[in-house]
Amino acid sequence: MYDIRNMSIRSLLIFIDVYETQNFSVVARREGISASQVSRVIHQLEDALGQQFFYRNTRAIIPTESGHLFIRHARAMASNLEDARRELDERSLEPSGLIRINAPVFFGQRHVAPALPGLAERHSRLSIDLTLTDDYIDPHRDAADVIFRIGMLTDSSFHARVFGQQFYHLAASPEYLRKHGTPESPDDLNRHKCLVYRGSSGPNRWLARQPGREWVHYPVSPLMLSNNAETLLIAALGGMGIVLFPDWLIGERLQSGELVELLPDMDTSIKTEPQNIAAIYPNARHPPLSVRAVIDYYIDVFGKPLYWQSEVGARR
Repeated sequence: MYDIRNMSIRSLLIFIDVYETQNFSVVARREGISASQVSRVIHQLEDALGQQFFYRNTRAIIPTESGHLFIRHARAMASNLEDARRELDERSLEPSGLIRINAPVFFGQRHVAPALPGLAERHSRLSIDLTLTDDYIDPHRDAADVIFRIGMLTDSSFHARVFGQQFYHLAASPEYLRKHGTPESPDDLNRHKCLVYRGSSGPNRWLARQPGREWVHYPVSPLMLSNNAETLLIAALGGMGIVLFPDWLIGERLQSGELVELLPDMDTSIKTEPQNIAAIYPNARHPPLSVRAVIDYYIDVFGKPLYWQSEVGARR
């Protein structure tokens, strides 16, 4: 017996055509198939539903009562499919519907969320769902359409658009430097009051190098450890110690003079690998227009160079 789960859209549309024309040959010419193939499609549909839809004789194809009943449902299904096609076509012309955005907490607060009013104004038919989390998000398993990610991009199972690279700066407040002096080299850091971020894998390592040379780890004895970057930033602004933070987190503080960059002629980081700032999304043949629109918007917002790097004069 023919399984209704194998019923195709085409067989449904052929049934509607046969009902309306009451002629296998006319439908066959429209479809570019033989009349016997049309007849076979109708037989399979009847077998699947356990009903006879047409009386057949040499002169005419006449709908049965079951045929009259099923045509209403068939037309409704065809109409729903047409509505779906039209809506999908509209989405390909103008971004619309729900877009789920995910970003790291502090980066999202500083650089994703402030730009959302402009995104809503540019694409008024979008509905935005923003989640901020530092947990790892897999775009193939988690409810996210666009994920802002900072770090190395090694997974080929998703697409990525890179906005730019993240750079780190050693910094302290003018008050701290007046009281404790300015480190002249990375070796001096161990004699200073350091405020160190502690992530899920432990305290960040503080690395430094002359441009183009190998990275060197400079162990420090933290005055304060915290898993909250905002807390460490507030402490540094209050003159408590030195921080090693990314440009997107402290760029405006360096520009305003609330923090002073230390060892400006050296590269500093917490990892030896380049750290990219990117938007990733599931690997699909046809990414939704809403995904492309959101990423294009943030490319415009972040600029080139990234606006928080131009604020402090990116030197790398």
